[in-house]
Amino acid sequence: MEQEKIGSAVGTPYDDVFRTLLNDCSGLVLPVLNELFGEKYTGEEKIVFSKNEHFLNQQDGNETRIVTDSSFAVYGDEEKSYLFECQSTADNSMLVRIFEYSTQIALDEGKVEGNILNVKIPRSAILFLRSTSSTPDAMKIRMETPGGTVCFDVMVMKVKQYSIEEIFDKSLLLLIPFYI
Repeated sequence: MEQEKIGSAVGTPYDDVFRTLLNDCSGLVLPVLNELFGEKYTGEEKIVFSKNEHFLNQQDGNETRIVTDSSFAVYGDEEKSYLFECQSTADNSMLVRIFEYSTQIALDEGKVEGNILNVKIPRSAILFLRSTSSTPDAMKIRMETPGGTVCFDVMVMKVKQYSIEEIFDKSLLLLIPFYI
């Protein structure tokens, strides 16, 4: 979850570990998706990563480069797209960034058919590496549109909520480097 003006470079070791795990051991994310979203992935599904770099046009005419932690699709019985962010601690801008990332991913993958723009918001989740009593258990994005209200949940996973036994019992091996 990096956000920066074009030309500068920002990164965190946690994001690097998270991205490396997802890219080099992509199957580790499936049990996490099962836990977060109630999926029933078996490990036989195909995971295809999307680009994680996007450019947002700002009102002042400048472009801002945003880099998501992970954006990918899982191909099983049906295709489902996901945005999965790793956050060391909760902050007030997390929902805004999830909204920016989700809508930009939807636009990048959207299709214009006739005079209709079809976009699909990815299923979104945040992995909190550290949490306190003020770290939210659930998050939601609500949009008021002329056609009505649209809401989507942002699933929350806190490493601290899982014992090492639960991590192994539920095959949540993606959490091990952060548990340590």
